[in-house]
Amino acid sequence: MARKTSIVTISTRGRDIGKVFHITELSSAQSEEWATRALFVMMNCGVDIPDDLLSAGLAGIAAIGIKSLSRVPYEMAKPLFDEMWECIRIQPDPNIPNVIRALVESDIEEVSTRLTLRKAVLDLHLDFFRSAAPSQQEAAAAVAKI
Repeated sequence: MARKTSIVTISTRGRDIGKVFHITELSSAQSEEWATRALFVMMNCGVDIPDDLLSAGLAGIAAIGIKSLSRVPYEMAKPLFDEMWECIRIQPDPNIPNVIRALVESDIEEVSTRLTLRKAVLDLHLDFFRSAAPSQQEAAAAVAKI
């Protein structure tokens, strides 16, 4: 089965309006590695992660909430955020859909576009887990019962 993909067309006013970006899911190995590093970074920064979520990879991150990364110092989170860009490619001409290339820094001119694309990468990778993984409260309650 092919990796999940999504197409993001920037619709907000600004220098990036109309630009088309293609997002492709990381491989399962890359996703697992990214999620494991994210979980360890969060644990090292004092985020409480129930034991049952430690082995859950991306599902664990979805369950505790990506907002937990906000407790992590920027210099520790930056490599994780930088890695997200590997999933994104640009369609330089919206009228020629079969021409897609890697990003260069000048492709994105608005901070809001960067944030939109980061969210789209997370949504693509975590969408399945958001509906399948227990909420943080449910996970904490389950651990408390053990």
